[in-house]
Amino acid sequence: MMPIRFDVTHAAGSYPVLVGAGLFARLGSVLAEHHLVAESVVVTCPPVWRTHGADLAPVLGGHSPLVMPDGERAKVLPSVARLYDGLVARRADRSTVVLAVGGGVVGDAAGFAAATYLRGLRVVQVPTTLLAQVDSAIGGKTGVNLPAGKNLVGAFHAPSLVVCDPSVLATLPRREFRSGLYEAIKYGVIESRALFDRLSGSLTAIFARDVEVLTPIIADCCRIKADVVMSDEREHGRRRVLNFGHTMGHALEAVSKYRRFRHGEAVGLGMLAAAELSHARGEFSADDLQALRDVITHMGPLPATSDLKVSDALDAILLDKKIAAGTLHFVLPTAIGSTRIATDVTRKELSAALRTIGLR
Repeated sequence: MMPIRFDVTHAAGSYPVLVGAGLFARLGSVLAEHHLVAESVVVTCPPVWRTHGADLAPVLGGHSPLVMPDGERAKVLPSVARLYDGLVARRADRSTVVLAVGGGVVGDAAGFAAATYLRGLRVVQVPTTLLAQVDSAIGGKTGVNLPAGKNLVGAFHAPSLVVCDPSVLATLPRREFRSGLYEAIKYGVIESRALFDRLSGSLTAIFARDVEVLTPIIADCCRIKADVVMSDEREHGRRRVLNFGHTMGHALEAVSKYRRFRHGEAVGLGMLAAAELSHARGEFSADDLQALRDVITHMGPLPATSDLKVSDALDAILLDKKIAAGTLHFVLPTAIGSTRIATDVTRKELSAALRTIGLR
């Protein structure tokens, strides 16, 4: 299959997104084709380095990569400080290209380091998880977590190139792969009933990592995100729809100290809670609610929530970066394929919705 390509425009220019099997194995030539042949610094994590280190040799230029810890708990300022130290040791200058090779944590942290070191280095996003391929590698958001909440420190820094290779997902652990599917489902709910139905009806082939099935799904998710981002780069309006499931999902991650949930799992629970809230308001039909429940249930088990307190989750929601001028902008599904932003969701409604996903 020929790679699928489309371009994302932003305030300072544009960048291409490539989706196709085999791109990772020829990353060096792909970078050359897009005139990104300057001195590069690879940022990755131990699982990716162990699995794909040999394929990265052509872009390392004889140097070792900067290897940061794996997992959401590593997405913190001390990790970025260590990346700065690595860039200093490599004598990185403004011609250096940072290659972020890994999942969303690597992409966010390496992207933030690139955005802030020497006031901005070029970055190429090479996502190796499904979640990063369908979501976090697109759009230019970078950042890290604070103990108080998710992504509270960050910067908008558009990549120079995004390279998504579905074939690298073959080695991804099933739980990590499933985590990315929740984000793909999010795109179906917010924008495309056809995508939602295709995901629901193709779970067997998807979990078999069939690249002919995965490639167009990943591309469709990327296109939806790109379209939203291009219409609202700095999240003042339409881009907020991408936060469907994330307000409560981020709260679950924070109250469990980023130890229990994969990001996508928290988003899956957050989508269910938001859908329950919308249904209670009479804005989301029982049939659509059941369809969302069914696809999430059929994907596999989600971590337990029964020991988590509603009050703690509400406190975390109040620190969410989606609050502006004291107002929470909450994404409500109105149908599969359609959402709206509500600014009148009450604490009582949030509490009831959190209880539907098991919090006490």
